[in-house]
Amino acid sequence: MSNKAAWLKAEKERPLVVEDAPMPVPGPHEVIIRNHAVAINPVNWALQAMAIFPVQYPFIGGNDAAGEIVEIGSEVKDYKVGDRVLAACWANGTPEGQANSAFQLYFSAKDEFIAKLPDNTSYAGGSVFPLAMATAASALFQKDKHGLELPKINPESQGKVVLVWGGGTSVGACAIQMLVGAGYDVATTANGRNLEAMKELGAKYVFDYTKETVVEDIVSALKGQDSVGAFCSVMGPDIIRCGQIVDKIGGKKFVSTVLPTNMPTTEGLPEGVETCNVWGDTLFQCEVGAVVWGWITPALETGALKPAPPPLIVGEGLGQAQVAVDRWKEGVSYQKVVFTL
Repeated sequence: MSNKAAWLKAEKERPLVVEDAPMPVPGPHEVIIRNHAVAINPVNWALQAMAIFPVQYPFIGGNDAAGEIVEIGSEVKDYKVGDRVLAACWANGTPEGQANSAFQLYFSAKDEFIAKLPDNTSYAGGSVFPLAMATAASALFQKDKHGLELPKINPESQGKVVLVWGGGTSVGACAIQMLVGAGYDVATTANGRNLEAMKELGAKYVFDYTKETVVEDIVSALKGQDSVGAFCSVMGPDIIRCGQIVDKIGGKKFVSTVLPTNMPTTEGLPEGVETCNVWGDTLFQCEVGAVVWGWITPALETGALKPAPPPLIVGEGLGQAQVAVDRWKEGVSYQKVVFTL
């Protein structure tokens, strides 16, 4: 076997260059995966166009992938060669982290960062989850963040409601499904053409965020219910909107966000409303990672978890990595840009 990658050779350089790459070798708790599908995240564009995080060049990016295990480490117990899996890749910008990056034919992943794909889920479908799910789970379920109950199979109703602002985003779609899987009633926002899709994900209340009255509409619908706060899956002033909503409806005055930990805490929230910033891989440093990643496979099998947003496949081959990043920048609505391998 030989490996190739789509390299970012220097800061802000484009296009990505497809060249040979080192063949990864598994550590004791790692697997080697033959990549079959890669999904694009905002960070992939931002790293190339804006160099938002320091990395060592040449750099292999990519965070979301799905493929087939071709080699396992000596201490891997729950997986075997031939298993179809999705994988979270952290692409941390160091030479040591290069092997765990998605823009390549073969990559390594720790066994705690992967989950089996059942037969009813394609590689492209599986690739839409990892980073979005890790980000949402970190914000929603870690005890030092929002601290909500964890998802399970056949959950009992919590009798409580959570607002997810931006249900049509990758992170928002994962948040809705995990919260439903934890027994919460979910209220969410999307644009008008995606409202029905939000109901299909399990949301009980849906609101069109393009309406000028959306904040008042949400407050009117949820006021008096047992609210445990809001999760804002987008950055910017919508975090303030969420703060205004949880302040007015009562209950837990907390807004979890997708803001990374190196960004300033949101200012302008109503007095008494708390918030948090997150970093997606921190859930694997506590019990949340094992529970959420253990929930993925059975939830996919039963249909409690659906690949969402649906994959928009732009092409096949590593040469499509730049095409996919550029397509993401053009904008999508309730779609996840994917290229296959």
